[in-house]
Amino acid sequence: MSLLDAPYRYTTLQKTLLAVAGLLVFLLAWWALAEQLSIQQPVGSFETRLPSSLSTDSTELAQRDSIIRADSIAYANATEFKKVYPLLPPPGRVFASFGELVNPPPRSINKGLFANAGISIWRNLQGYFWAVFFSLLIGIPIAVSPLARAMFSRQIDTLRYVPLTALTPLFLIAFDSSESEALKVSFLAFGILVYLLPVVMQRLWETEDVYLKTAFTLGATDWQLIKSVYLPSVLSKLIDDIRVLTAISWTYIIIAESINRDDGLGSMLYILARQGNIAGAYAVLIFIVIIGYLQDQLFAYMNLRLFPYKDLKMRRTGLNEVKTGFQVILGAVMVYLLFGLLIGTSAILGLIVILICAAAALLIVYGEIKLRSSSAPETITAPAPPPPTPPTKA
Repeated sequence: MSLLDAPYRYTTLQKTLLAVAGLLVFLLAWWALAEQLSIQQPVGSFETRLPSSLSTDSTELAQRDSIIRADSIAYANATEFKKVYPLLPPPGRVFASFGELVNPPPRSINKGLFANAGISIWRNLQGYFWAVFFSLLIGIPIAVSPLARAMFSRQIDTLRYVPLTALTPLFLIAFDSSESEALKVSFLAFGILVYLLPVVMQRLWETEDVYLKTAFTLGATDWQLIKSVYLPSVLSKLIDDIRVLTAISWTYIIIAESINRDDGLGSMLYILARQGNIAGAYAVLIFIVIIGYLQDQLFAYMNLRLFPYKDLKMRRTGLNEVKTGFQVILGAVMVYLLFGLLIGTSAILGLIVILICAAAALLIVYGEIKLRSSSAPETITAPAPPPPTPPTKA
């Protein structure tokens, strides 16, 4: 019996039980490692905040020596100790810290976890939009033009080797201190763009010749070729590449939000780590992983509904409604962001976009209900043939 085909012999219930068992093993290993890395800290009065070690002032140096000496004496005379986790808290403490993160104390500088998550998700979506927009705007002309391809394809291929974290000071110079939001979105969009632009060009070059030759045979113009052949071919494959970039986008948004620490999950994570709330910092990391997973599943769902011909051979009832709903949402968000770039946003425009997106979401739900209630695909019935005419006598 081979172990390679073992997964195919498990039932759905067995796979679920094995997944739960794996999660329990992971939590047990996490708890054991946290206990191994824990230390015993004396309970008492300590002054752990020392003056800067770079200072040359004799008064501060003497104060530093006296603090260290007092702490050493207090540590040596301590009779009571408590267990602390300076590197890795146990799972119980991490999950217990979610309550404080969701409802922070009144004087806390941190906003609620969900408020910061909403801000980071909106920045993430904006970065994706601008990255996809400029990738298509730049990549399609370069990929379809032989002259532009020969001139710029190699330079674009080398963009992915740019160390983006080293560009942080350049973004700080390019944007004023009052443009914190634009800085973060631009940094995130550029971080996705350097990976997405070469992929767009590669997807264009992978377009099958049979579609191009058919379009040429039918007399399609250059614009019709781009609109009806190249663009659908790229978008149907690009959404899979966007799913791969989900983890990278969250990496860069955490870096961007750590620059000007006013809001967002990156700012919250940095502040919690600086405050010594290690359990809260791990809780934020777990929450980011959950958001990334849900975002990946959303892109997978959009892939099935926006490009159903990749998986379904026949049209099903409700697909048009779901596809139209997603197209309306994406179009409304695109118009809102473009208007914000050109003439600025307003509360009325934002309210209109929210109402349109809500109506489109209801249309998606309606389409999904129709899709799941009817298991049979749509079939186009041909008109009944005319009755045969009786033969005439000679």
